[in-house]
Amino acid sequence: MAAPCAEDPSLERHFKGHRDAVTCVDFSLNTKHLASGSMDSCLMVWHMKPQSRAYRFVGHKDAVTSVNFSPSGHLLASGSRDKTVRLWVPNVKGESTVFRAHTATVRSVHFCSDGQSLVTASDDKTVKVWSTHRQKFLFSLSQHINWVRCAKFSPDGRLIVSASDDKTVKLWDKTSRECVHSYCEHGGFVTYVDFHPSGTCIAAAGMDNTVKLWDVRTHRLLQHYQLHSAAVNALSFHPSGNYLVTASSDSTLKIVDLMEGRLLYTLHGHQGPATTVAFSRTGEYFASGGSDEQVMVWKSNFDVDYGDVAKGPRPPAALASSSRNLVSGLQAGVSLAAWVTASCIGLGDGGGQGWSRKRLPEVDFHVPGRARSQESVQSAPREPASTPQALTSTLEHIVGQLDVLTQTVCILEQRLTLTEDKLKQCLENQQLIMQRVTP
Repeated sequence: MAAPCAEDPSLERHFKGHRDAVTCVDFSLNTKHLASGSMDSCLMVWHMKPQSRAYRFVGHKDAVTSVNFSPSGHLLASGSRDKTVRLWVPNVKGESTVFRAHTATVRSVHFCSDGQSLVTASDDKTVKVWSTHRQKFLFSLSQHINWVRCAKFSPDGRLIVSASDDKTVKLWDKTSRECVHSYCEHGGFVTYVDFHPSGTCIAAAGMDNTVKLWDVRTHRLLQHYQLHSAAVNALSFHPSGNYLVTASSDSTLKIVDLMEGRLLYTLHGHQGPATTVAFSRTGEYFASGGSDEQVMVWKSNFDVDYGDVAKGPRPPAALASSSRNLVSGLQAGVSLAAWVTASCIGLGDGGGQGWSRKRLPEVDFHVPGRARSQESVQSAPREPASTPQALTSTLEHIVGQLDVLTQTVCILEQRLTLTEDKLKQCLENQQLIMQRVTP
């Protein structure tokens, strides 16, 4: 049964304690704690209960770039520019275990849904998988040719997705350790990537100011948003899978309705770049961090029964049949309604308790006291009601050829990089030989 229509997202709390830009945030499973990392090398664990004392964990020797609570909430992982990964016990003692295997900044840490594994991404161009219980490094995934900014497990733990400064998003099979597919549509560095709660699609954010969503089974581009005026630094799916929140260097957060393919809210709260954002496990709250050293907690106020969401997302069963009719994201913000409605909402079959289809207006929302900026964002164009079969076939053929072309360009870029590396090595060897020959 749908909850009554609530209000716009509202700023509930803000935490001050970091001495430099906030880089990452994550909620514990029960939403009682919120972890944040900062360029000040510290990890903070904030209590959502008012008047409660926060924990400050010191151990990293350089900026903390990523934090993630284990599914049980008994461990907290962090990555740092000091090239290490730490596993903390989030209590007053703040004890931690150090993992060392990366040779450069660790950009991302993420627990598998069973809590047994941890995946990390680094500027050493690798993605690494670790055993959390045995506390040991297991294996590397090494096909990126530039810094890897982010890596995440799929909800079922069978796939890994990674985002890199080589402008690609790569999908990996955890068991075979093979790259299943490379998505090359971004025009700049890819800053962040995550799985839809159903595990059937991914969303990636980029320095080209865009957010793109792909189907991980057909590898088709489903949606493309260009809503921000600067780099998109992070994103987070609502647990229902129907909403997406983004954080950008233009200082705003934006909430998108994925079912209708349109912008719902623009939130102004941070002074300077918004660097990170994450929904709580139920979706009742989301937290953001920025270069203004602040951590903000927002109440979503969506039309949702959060107890129902906590039971887990409904896999979009309609995706397999519906995705064949989508024209691979040739339109910006193609409606995802056909893709998600039957499964996540279940309208008409009694299976979608907790959600209503009430249409919300796009709202430019400001925190009281903040300067209001004028901004105009057009809603994404909607998918045509019907498309002639011949045209659909032609477009699908064109998209297929473009996929082949982008893959070829990616391969050429990789070969060019290898050639450059070999040339550099030859020049260095030549210099060494000249130094030895010279008396």
